[in-house]
Amino acid sequence: MEARAVARYVRIAPRKVRLVIDLVRGKKVDEALAILEFTTKRAAKVVKKLIHSAVANAEQNPDVDVDNLYIKRIYADEGPTLKRIRPRAVGRAYLIRKRTSHITVILDELEQ
Repeated sequence: MEARAVARYVRIAPRKVRLVIDLVRGKKVDEALAILEFTTKRAAKVVKKLIHSAVANAEQNPDVDVDNLYIKRIYADEGPTLKRIRPRAVGRAYLIRKRTSHITVILDELEQ
């Protein structure tokens, strides 16, 4: 039985989020949360909250043992990019891209 959670339109670039999610991919949930607790990246807080959400979704099924969950899949896709303009010298404009992410976590139970 899989449980999933999705965070959409997170205002962190997917490239930065992928640095964090690579640390916890394939790990047990409690181990992943411990790793994220001491990771100093800004995306760690978002990913930690998302894993808690996926665990809460898994608890809705009475057949699932929450202590046996692991991160089966976790990935960050690119969301829409906000485009902003910064004035530059000689009347030019410089485009600033503020990127967003869609982060997905899928949990599954370990086979006994």
